[in-house]
Amino acid sequence: MRLNRFGIRIAVSTLALAVSCGAQAVTDEDILNDANTPEDVVTYGMGTQGQRFSTLANLNTDNIQYLQPAWAFSFGSEKMRGQESQPLIKDGVMYVTASYSRVYAIDARTGEELWQYDARLPDGIMPCCDVVNRGVALYGNKVYFGTLDARLVALNKDTGKPEWIKKVADYQAGYAITAAPIIIKGKIITGVAGGEFGVVGKVEAYDAETGDLAWTRPTVEGHMGYVYEDGEKVENGISGGEAGRTWPGDMWKTGGAAPWLGGTYDQDTDTLFFGTSNPSPWNSHLRPGDNLFSSSRLAIDPDDGSIKWHFQTTPHDGWDYDGVNELISFNYEENGKTVMAAATADRNGFFYVLNRENGDFIRGFPFVDKITWATGLDPKTGRPIYAENGRPGDPADMDGSKGEAVVAQPAFLGGKNWMPMAYSQKTGLFYVPSNEWSMDIWNEPVSYKRGGAFLGAGFTIKPANDDYIGVLRAMDPKTGEEVWRHENPAPLWGGVMTTAGDLVFTGTPEGYLKAFDAKTGEELYKFNTGSGVVGTPVTWQMDGEQFVSVASGWGGAVPLWGGEVAKVVKHFNQGGTVWTFKLPKDRVASQ
Repeated sequence: MRLNRFGIRIAVSTLALAVSCGAQAVTDEDILNDANTPEDVVTYGMGTQGQRFSTLANLNTDNIQYLQPAWAFSFGSEKMRGQESQPLIKDGVMYVTASYSRVYAIDARTGEELWQYDARLPDGIMPCCDVVNRGVALYGNKVYFGTLDARLVALNKDTGKPEWIKKVADYQAGYAITAAPIIIKGKIITGVAGGEFGVVGKVEAYDAETGDLAWTRPTVEGHMGYVYEDGEKVENGISGGEAGRTWPGDMWKTGGAAPWLGGTYDQDTDTLFFGTSNPSPWNSHLRPGDNLFSSSRLAIDPDDGSIKWHFQTTPHDGWDYDGVNELISFNYEENGKTVMAAATADRNGFFYVLNRENGDFIRGFPFVDKITWATGLDPKTGRPIYAENGRPGDPADMDGSKGEAVVAQPAFLGGKNWMPMAYSQKTGLFYVPSNEWSMDIWNEPVSYKRGGAFLGAGFTIKPANDDYIGVLRAMDPKTGEEVWRHENPAPLWGGVMTTAGDLVFTGTPEGYLKAFDAKTGEELYKFNTGSGVVGTPVTWQMDGEQFVSVASGWGGAVPLWGGEVAKVVKHFNQGGTVWTFKLPKDRVASQ
């Protein structure tokens, strides 16, 4: 291997180059059809709606025990922490990211490296919650990803050479990108991270071919959105609000609400769905009001970035209950009619079902065992009914030093955090990776300083139970019933996938890739990958065989922010490997 001036490690194998060049260009049709073409995985979410459901059934509850490793690929170097990526596969080539903003192209048949790209990160990057990256996007002959210094990079899919690099935001102000971008109608669309630093969140769209900015949509009420025509900014409205309406004074200028997890897309309504993070600062007594559009789900027009509707899960958030978690489109039948719905499991402990056409609240219910900050949801609006004395106290009431602490459950890391859930079209259930923990939280005085942490709060996280923290749950979105659960000693921090073979896959910090019966929750399979699994599994079909891949490598927010919970995971080994498994042809039952 050798390094060139772009930081790309190039394999000299002619076979490797031939495999990479064999991959065909990814089209708009490929992206929109991804959920129905199991020979490839070309979107984050295994389909733009983010259901993470595979139509493959060769691997199923009857033969899962025969799933075996095919190959393992090491990311290498000392950068072995927080491998939260979801691989993409196109024409026998896997594209996967690793910590510290790295990208790899791998021969999906052999595990041989085709090329590697390392972003040259500057000193002083300020990622809130580890040096993670969750994946790439594919379009045309390019591979796209975001970096920890808040840039978008377009790489040639065959060589890994940069085609263009665009600055999305200023990392020195606290911005970063950790999410996989989404590509719709030839635009690469990304959010930004940085809510803990008092940034102004935004979603932006770039021309996938040229990298030119197409539109920008700030996600704090009061900031204007723009489209760009012939290089000129044209106002596209602030979509239902003005500066100071839900923020006091000038607090909207440092309001947070960063859409750091990325988005999903619904073809039926031609709508992007993005979630937004906590308002800044955490100390809610400094910013009375709903603080739009923080801790919300936003429906965004992909053509111009305007907001069609919003739904705020935690108005006036005082617990860091980011609303970024994925909003997944799905349909169900009720009273003889098809309901066009979307569902999300929020950090605040409630599961929400919305009408995805207009954002109306359909129903909501807890998906965790205990919620202390609210007593329930308003049945008409879905707004939380705040518990008396559930909010951390105002430091101004305590001589300005430290407000009265409260015990809040879930902890700020959430009933569910970033790790994506999955929806089965066969069972009609959502499979939710969740955690049971509480926190002591209190407020402190704070003032904004560019590039500095803008919290105004202190906290300590504690396990809610002695023998488990993580719970994989099967939830019925029509009734709120927990159909089954699987408890895990350590927190669950990896994504979930489900299949037409009635299987549910996820990983654990203890290192296991596990598979469960989608109907009963029975554990059917486990394989120890050697490090904690915080990535998201995928499955695809190649050469008549079904494959499963997952990234392994412990890290993420839990060991950094976990308080007493971090003691549970302190002995877990870091790592950096993509594991790929397959079901041998002779184990597939005849149809």
